Amino acid sequence: MSDQIKHECGIVLIRLLKPLSYYQEKYGTWRFGLNKLYLLMEKQHNRGQDGAGVASLKIDQPAGKKYLSRQRSNEGNPIQEVFSGIHKRFDNVYDHQPELLNDPIWAKENLPFAGELYLGHLRYGTFGNNSIDYVHPVMRENNWRSRNLVLAGNFNLTNVDEIFKTLIDLGQHPKDYTDTESMLENVGHFLDEENQLLFRQFKNEGYSNKEISALIERDLDVRKVLERSSRRWDGGYVIGGLIGHGDAFAMRDPWGIRPASYYANDEFVVVASERPVIQTALNIRSTEVQELKPGHALIIKKDGRVSEEMVTVPQDRKSCSFERIYFSRGSDRDIYKERKELGRLLSPVILDKIDWDLENTVFSYIPNTAETAFYGMMEGISEKLDKVKAERIMALGDDLTEEKVTEILSLEPRIEKVAIKDVKMRTFITDDSSRDDLVAHVYDVTYGIVKNQVDTLVIIDDSIVRGTTLKKSILRILDRLHPKKIIVVSSAPQIRFPDCYGIDMARLKDFCAFAGAVELLKDHGKHDVIEQVYKQCKEQQYLPKEEIVNYVKEIYKPFTDEQVSAKIAEMLKPDDIDAEVEVVYQTVDNLHKACPKDQGDWYFTGNYPTPGGNKVVNTSFINFIEGINRRAY
Repeated sequence: MSDQIKHECGIVLIRLLKPLSYYQEKYGTWRFGLNKLYLLMEKQHNRGQDGAGVASLKIDQPAGKKYLSRQRSNEGNPIQEVFSGIHKRFDNVYDHQPELLNDPIWAKENLPFAGELYLGHLRYGTFGNNSIDYVHPVMRENNWRSRNLVLAGNFNLTNVDEIFKTLIDLGQHPKDYTDTESMLENVGHFLDEENQLLFRQFKNEGYSNKEISALIERDLDVRKVLERSSRRWDGGYVIGGLIGHGDAFAMRDPWGIRPASYYANDEFVVVASERPVIQTALNIRSTEVQELKPGHALIIKKDGRVSEEMVTVPQDRKSCSFERIYFSRGSDRDIYKERKELGRLLSPVILDKIDWDLENTVFSYIPNTAETAFYGMMEGISEKLDKVKAERIMALGDDLTEEKVTEILSLEPRIEKVAIKDVKMRTFITDDSSRDDLVAHVYDVTYGIVKNQVDTLVIIDDSIVRGTTLKKSILRILDRLHPKKIIVVSSAPQIRFPDCYGIDMARLKDFCAFAGAVELLKDHGKHDVIEQVYKQCKEQQYLPKEEIVNYVKEIYKPFTDEQVSAKIAEMLKPDDIDAEVEVVYQTVDNLHKACPKDQGDWYFTGNYPTPGGNKVVNTSFINFIEGINRRAY
């Protein structure tokens, strides 16, 4: 993606099902779990660079011995900072008694992060700020082990206001107004209630307080705690949690908006945000990795029992299609195929746009994430071209000669690597004009491969959100090659509506598709549409989220997709370039064909899976009209 968009976080949960001595003997180190945690987090570093954190829990640690450890960082390289901090705890032992580092029994008794449970998190900040206090895992501590709670998640709630009010009505005094704090205290409240319920039950049966603690740890109903906690949650979420005595869980929202996968055998259980990182870290097949079902929780009891249990009733599956297009790792088998298919489905419209003039067209892509879609687009063009070649050869009839057949077969698309992404540039300059000049050099081009004022340059990007980098950088750079025309192709449809489930795209004013539609309304004298939508949004501003309708759809209704695309091209074309510019977007129908299992398309259609989505989009429109520059949830 040429526009850099911050997006959802990543989580890792590891439960070792054997004593640490088992891993020392089989794998040569009791740090097996810690090492796998590092690898799984590194393989998901694309999911969060604002912060990273790790929590570790020791099961059955004697009273008076620390059993919970946490290390977090919001520095420039947070994963490295976290694990450097963990390993520094071992340095003093290595300097004085190095043999103890290979003693799993001594390590568990004396070293932090020598435990059976690990919870890791990678953060992209979409709520709150980037201070260390907002870095997961977050903790709710208590002197009773079964009341301790550690949470880390990939989530955004649209109704933090409702949850916050509920906590206040319960008599709590939340220390912060964020979805993280709300979720932590919400789960914590019902964890306390479950503890108290069991305490009364066992007290009535005549057990001592000391006996009751062990019985609560045995019988704690994690599923019930999660079911009661999540009843009011509106949003997309995957959360991982540790409970102080040794239970653990990972839970997914009922629409399956945010992704989660897991693998379990008799040695360990691993949960991660993405399937291929589990495959890589554990060297297993994709078919061995399970998807955590929407509305379900993977619950790992202290005694090692593992179950996937329904927590909330699953809804129509609306897993995020934008995950597939851009954010998830392209090394996943299915995602790779889907991205290729997105490109292939664009080939007919591209051939029509260039009037099948392959001789005077150069095809390329914007590195690096659009490469897979580019392969698919070129495969699609080659398939169409093969049919044309066959028809032309058949049409030769009696006039068929080797020379004519060779000439027909020589017709091939011209494929070149035109744009080359340079080293990542950090912009320390605050002056806007100087900053823009620096941005214009993020990409280099390959000179001498485009015929001046003759060739059309077709270049594919995986998505065009704001169009800022296209306007300020890429189009100017491509114009240096002196093409007659530049066609920018997006493998994703037009992004028209804000996200509120974890991706940092909450402001309508940032979307070039929205800006294009508003300009078209003004061009056609339809200012009344804008005024009417604003009025409708204001009228329902304080209604319950379940009663709110997405009236922002009306902004786009008067125009075809092609009209909006043409306006976007007009707005993104810099005044100082010579080439014509055209923008082509994927269709929503083709998106569904390419990603048939992931129907979450609210970015493109405004069809939000939860009621809170309609509330967010209307608030975002109100903010746009009133000039309020803040997130709409």
